[in-house]
Amino acid sequence: MDGITGGDYVVRAIRADEWEAVKRLRLVALRDPVARIAFMETYEDAVGRPDSFYRERAARSAEEPSGARQFVAVAADGTWAGSLTVLVEEAGSMDWAGAPVERRQGHVVGVFVRPEHRGNGLIKALFDTGVAWARKQGAERVRLMVHQDNQRAQGAYRKAGFVPSGGTVPFDKDDSEDEFEFVLEWAS
Repeated sequence: MDGITGGDYVVRAIRADEWEAVKRLRLVALRDPVARIAFMETYEDAVGRPDSFYRERAARSAEEPSGARQFVAVAADGTWAGSLTVLVEEAGSMDWAGAPVERRQGHVVGVFVRPEHRGNGLIKALFDTGVAWARKQGAERVRLMVHQDNQRAQGAYRKAGFVPSGGTVPFDKDDSEDEFEFVLEWAS
Protein backbone atom coordinates (compact mmCIF):
# COMPACT_ATOMS: atom_id res chain seq x y z
CA MET A 1 0.00 0.00 0.00
CA ASP A 2 1.73 3.14 -1.22
CA GLY A 3 0.57 6.71 -0.88
CA ILE A 4 2.14 10.08 -1.57
CA THR A 5 1.66 13.05 0.76
CA GLY A 6 2.21 16.61 -0.31
CA GLY A 7 4.51 15.44 -3.08
CA ASP A 8 7.37 15.34 -0.56
CA TYR A 9 7.00 11.85 0.93
CA VAL A 10 6.05 8.35 -0.04
CA VAL A 11 4.30 6.47 2.76
CA ARG A 12 4.49 2.72 2.34
CA ALA A 13 4.94 -0.60 4.10
CA ILE A 14 8.51 -1.62 4.82
CA ARG A 15 10.12 -4.46 2.87
CA ALA A 16 11.88 -7.43 4.44
CA ASP A 17 15.28 -6.43 3.05
CA GLU A 18 15.07 -3.00 4.72
CA TRP A 19 15.87 -4.29 8.21
CA GLU A 20 18.99 -2.11 8.51
CA ALA A 21 16.96 1.05 7.84
CA VAL A 22 14.34 -0.18 10.35
CA LYS A 23 17.09 -0.57 12.95
CA ARG A 24 18.65 2.84 12.21
CA LEU A 25 15.32 4.69 12.49
CA ARG A 26 14.42 2.85 15.69
CA LEU A 27 17.72 3.86 17.29
CA VAL A 28 17.14 7.50 16.26
CA ALA A 29 13.63 7.34 17.76
CA LEU A 30 14.95 5.96 21.03
CA ARG A 31 17.29 8.99 21.33
CA ASP A 32 14.34 11.43 21.14
CA PRO A 33 14.00 13.58 24.29
CA VAL A 34 10.62 11.97 25.12
CA ALA A 35 11.67 8.40 24.31
CA ARG A 36 11.48 7.39 27.99
CA ILE A 37 7.73 7.99 28.00
CA ALA A 38 7.04 7.30 24.31
CA PHE A 39 8.54 3.82 23.93
CA MET A 40 8.59 0.69 26.06
CA GLU A 41 12.08 -0.18 24.81
CA THR A 42 15.24 1.71 25.74
CA TYR A 43 18.05 2.73 23.42
CA GLU A 44 20.42 0.47 25.35
CA ASP A 45 18.14 -2.54 24.86
CA ALA A 46 17.63 -1.81 21.15
CA VAL A 47 21.29 -1.23 20.32
CA GLY A 48 22.18 -4.47 22.10
CA ARG A 49 19.81 -6.60 20.03
CA PRO A 50 21.41 -8.81 17.36
CA ASP A 51 20.81 -7.98 13.71
CA SER A 52 18.73 -11.14 13.47
CA PHE A 53 16.10 -9.46 15.67
CA TYR A 54 15.66 -6.62 13.14
CA ARG A 55 15.80 -9.02 10.16
CA GLU A 56 13.00 -11.12 11.68
CA ARG A 57 10.92 -8.07 12.62
CA ALA A 58 11.13 -6.65 9.08
CA ALA A 59 10.39 -10.05 7.52
CA ARG A 60 7.29 -10.55 9.71
CA SER A 61 6.00 -7.09 8.85
CA ALA A 62 6.39 -7.73 5.13
CA GLU A 63 4.60 -11.11 5.18
CA GLU A 64 1.12 -11.57 3.70
CA PRO A 65 -1.09 -12.05 5.57
CA SER A 66 0.42 -10.36 8.56
CA GLY A 67 -0.75 -9.53 12.06
CA ALA A 68 1.48 -6.45 12.07
CA ARG A 69 2.66 -3.97 9.48
CA GLN A 70 5.26 -1.24 9.80
CA PHE A 71 4.85 1.83 7.60
CA VAL A 72 7.55 4.32 6.74
CA ALA A 73 7.50 7.82 5.27
CA VAL A 74 10.34 8.25 2.81
CA ALA A 75 11.41 11.80 1.94
CA ALA A 76 12.33 12.83 -1.60
CA ASP A 77 16.04 12.46 -0.74
CA GLY A 78 15.50 8.87 0.46
CA THR A 79 15.60 9.70 4.18
CA TRP A 80 13.24 7.69 6.35
CA ALA A 81 11.38 10.61 7.93
CA GLY A 82 9.05 8.66 10.18
CA SER A 83 7.36 5.39 10.92
CA LEU A 84 4.60 3.64 12.79
CA THR A 85 3.49 0.05 13.23
CA VAL A 86 -0.05 -1.31 13.37
CA LEU A 87 -0.70 -4.56 15.24
CA VAL A 88 -3.94 -6.49 14.75
CA GLU A 89 -5.59 -7.47 18.04
CA GLU A 90 -8.15 -10.25 17.77
CA ALA A 91 -11.51 -10.20 19.54
CA GLY A 92 -11.47 -12.63 22.45
CA SER A 93 -7.72 -12.35 23.02
CA MET A 94 -5.91 -10.51 25.79
CA ASP A 95 -3.85 -7.41 25.05
CA TRP A 96 -0.31 -6.72 26.30
CA ALA A 97 -1.72 -5.32 29.58
CA GLY A 98 -3.88 -8.39 30.24
CA ALA A 99 -7.17 -6.72 29.31
CA PRO A 100 -9.67 -8.54 27.08
CA VAL A 101 -9.90 -7.39 23.48
CA GLU A 102 -13.59 -7.00 22.73
CA ARG A 103 -13.40 -6.59 18.95
CA ARG A 104 -10.92 -6.93 16.13
CA GLN A 105 -8.89 -3.74 16.19
CA GLY A 106 -5.65 -2.18 15.12
CA HIS A 107 -3.18 -1.07 17.77
CA VAL A 108 -0.67 1.57 16.72
CA VAL A 109 2.80 1.42 18.30
CA GLY A 110 6.25 2.79 17.61
CA VAL A 111 5.14 6.18 16.28
CA PHE A 112 8.06 8.45 15.41
CA VAL A 113 8.71 11.36 13.07
CA ARG A 114 12.16 12.94 12.88
CA PRO A 115 12.09 16.47 14.37
CA GLU A 116 12.96 18.15 11.06
CA HIS A 117 9.90 16.51 9.44
CA ARG A 118 7.34 17.40 12.12
CA GLY A 119 4.49 19.87 11.81
CA ASN A 120 3.81 19.40 8.10
CA GLY A 121 1.02 16.80 8.12
CA LEU A 122 3.32 13.81 7.75
CA ILE A 123 2.04 12.14 10.94
CA LYS A 124 -1.51 12.22 9.58
CA ALA A 125 -0.35 10.66 6.31
CA LEU A 126 1.35 7.86 8.26
CA PHE A 127 -1.80 7.31 10.31
CA ASP A 128 -4.05 7.42 7.24
CA THR A 129 -1.98 4.67 5.63
CA GLY A 130 -1.82 2.55 8.78
CA VAL A 131 -5.54 2.93 9.49
CA ALA A 132 -6.43 2.04 5.90
CA TRP A 133 -4.37 -1.15 6.25
CA ALA A 134 -6.07 -2.02 9.57
CA ARG A 135 -9.49 -1.52 8.00
CA LYS A 136 -8.50 -3.82 5.13
CA GLN A 137 -7.60 -6.42 7.79
CA GLY A 138 -11.15 -6.17 9.19
CA ALA A 139 -10.40 -3.93 12.15
CA GLU A 140 -13.45 -2.20 13.63
CA ARG A 141 -11.35 0.59 15.14
CA VAL A 142 -7.74 1.58 15.77
CA ARG A 143 -6.28 2.52 19.13
CA LEU A 144 -3.01 3.59 20.68
CA MET A 145 -1.67 4.37 24.12
CA VAL A 146 0.06 7.64 25.00
CA HIS A 147 1.75 8.72 28.21
CA GLN A 148 -0.13 11.27 30.32
CA ASP A 149 2.77 13.74 30.01
CA ASN A 150 3.39 13.34 26.27
CA GLN A 151 1.44 16.42 25.19
CA ARG A 152 3.21 16.69 21.82
CA ALA A 153 2.10 13.19 20.85
CA GLN A 154 -1.42 13.71 22.18
CA GLY A 155 -1.77 16.81 19.99
CA ALA A 156 -0.49 14.96 16.92
CA TYR A 157 -2.88 12.06 17.53
CA ARG A 158 -5.83 14.42 17.84
CA LYS A 159 -4.87 16.05 14.53
CA ALA A 160 -4.87 12.57 12.99
CA GLY A 161 -8.46 12.04 14.18
CA PHE A 162 -7.89 10.06 17.38
CA VAL A 163 -9.79 10.96 20.57
CA PRO A 164 -9.33 9.88 24.19
CA SER A 165 -11.56 6.89 25.01
CA GLY A 166 -11.36 7.39 28.77
CA GLY A 167 -9.39 4.17 29.16
CA THR A 168 -6.10 4.20 31.04
CA VAL A 169 -3.39 1.71 31.95
CA PRO A 170 -0.46 2.12 34.33
CA PHE A 171 2.75 3.11 32.57
CA ASP A 172 4.91 0.00 32.34
CA LYS A 173 8.06 1.79 33.57
CA ASP A 174 6.38 3.52 36.55
CA ASP A 175 2.94 2.43 37.72
CA SER A 176 2.39 5.77 39.45
CA GLU A 177 2.02 7.25 35.94
CA ASP A 178 -0.69 6.48 33.38
CA GLU A 179 -1.05 5.99 29.67
CA PHE A 180 -4.25 7.11 28.00
CA GLU A 181 -6.03 5.16 25.30
CA PHE A 182 -6.84 7.16 22.17
CA VAL A 183 -9.12 5.66 19.52
CA LEU A 184 -10.23 6.23 15.97
CA GLU A 185 -13.58 4.60 15.27
CA TRP A 186 -15.78 4.49 12.21
CA ALA A 187 -19.32 3.44 11.47
CA SER A 188 -19.66 -0.28 10.71
